[in-house]
Amino acid sequence: MHNAPVQNTLREQRRRVFLTVAAGVFMSTMDSSQVNIALPALMRSFHSSLALTEWVVQVYLLTVTVLLVFWGRLCGRWGCGPVYSRGLLVFTVGSLLCGMAPSVWLLIGCRFIQALGASMMMAAGPALIRSIFPAESLGRGLGLIGIATSLGLMTGPVLSGLLLRWLHWRAIFWVTVPVGLAFFLSSRRNLACLSHCRVRGERPGNDGVAGSETFDLAGALLWVSGVTLAVLLATHAAWLCCSRGAAASGLFWSGTAVMLGSWLLFFRREARAAHPVLPLPLFRQRIFATALCSSALSFAVLFVVMILIPFYLDKILQLPPDRLGYVMMALPLTVFLVSPAAGRLHDRIGARIVATAGLLCSLAGILLLGGLTTESSALFVAGCLALMGFGQAMFLAPNSASVLAWVSEEQAGLAASLLATARNLGMLAGTALAGLSFALHFAGATGGLDMRDYVPATAPAFMAALRSTLWYAAALALGAVAVSWLRGGREVKISQGG
Repeated sequence: MHNAPVQNTLREQRRRVFLTVAAGVFMSTMDSSQVNIALPALMRSFHSSLALTEWVVQVYLLTVTVLLVFWGRLCGRWGCGPVYSRGLLVFTVGSLLCGMAPSVWLLIGCRFIQALGASMMMAAGPALIRSIFPAESLGRGLGLIGIATSLGLMTGPVLSGLLLRWLHWRAIFWVTVPVGLAFFLSSRRNLACLSHCRVRGERPGNDGVAGSETFDLAGALLWVSGVTLAVLLATHAAWLCCSRGAAASGLFWSGTAVMLGSWLLFFRREARAAHPVLPLPLFRQRIFATALCSSALSFAVLFVVMILIPFYLDKILQLPPDRLGYVMMALPLTVFLVSPAAGRLHDRIGARIVATAGLLCSLAGILLLGGLTTESSALFVAGCLALMGFGQAMFLAPNSASVLAWVSEEQAGLAASLLATARNLGMLAGTALAGLSFALHFAGATGGLDMRDYVPATAPAFMAALRSTLWYAAALALGAVAVSWLRGGREVKISQGG
């Protein structure tokens, strides 16, 4: 009986930590979905090209992608609690600055600050959740976080549409500022103990080995240059390929050579480094490799849809911003409804069947979207998005749980950051594919026009470019299904060590 007060204290502590993590997840996902909806409005406001407007999304994803593994390492030194708390503050400051940006270039710069904070939260958040849920309930815990994720994604389109119609695009960034400040002040108290001890009451809170590791600066710089050059080349390849100037052609091939050289040097260094940025031996494990690869592919597919469908609803169906938001809400609403069940299914039968079935549903959804015409209804689009949302929900929690339940306690922070890195690489790839494919097809059919030059007469070219890009995304979705099935049977949990 004398242990009852201790158990109650731990239970209350876990509840506070969960709410703090869920709040950060909610804000970051709501912000992302708001910005996706606002892309047509940003293009009109700044009269920027599709490639430049995309960078409002791309710089956020790129920054998160290249920094996640670093914060995953630093979680072992500083503790996940302090990393998460400081990230929440940086994200909030970035949101305030984004709403004040006078030009698209400054908006892109302020989005970098936002992403810096988001990467800290994304690296530390899943590890914090892992620490407060026992191994046998990890799928349930991630399913509950999936609810926070879907609530953010679900709220973002609706709120963004209303703010765009009645106020201004700047309001979509300012709306998270007071909430972020409130939860930052709360997180300083709720997460303070995690700099010294685990939520489960285990010590030490910081992994002794991780804390003594040296930081591989050269490997980190090669990682940043490789990812950044790949995104730059993919995003602006349409302009470089369509340009007939020798300078543009030389710039493209020189950049490609430097990018390939960076990746080659990166993998050579990682294979020899004592403390690599990416732990390559982990990728030799089938469960780990297939989970990360299928995650990257699924998010690439998702972001092709998230980037281009708002433009279809805006330009072809000519929906007002609030109705556009309601249609886009169909995807996260379905994720919200299905995520808890997906987590429980993983706890019962493992990830292979549940996650692969989810990816098949996503594949069906994007195949249906590939048949869109200028006469398609908003309700049909919403139905396709709901089917994709169902598939994403069935995939996400089981896929993440299969990795976090498999790794040891000391690897939890690193594994969580690698999962987030894979997701963001997929988002980057999807955004780049959406812009590159659409720009090339649309320019080819209109004599070199960009999406900002759209007029009703170019609607057939718009639809042809959209359908072609969605079919490419369907090919990626099919690859994700195959990779997910290759993960094998029910994973073995070794989270208690060994």
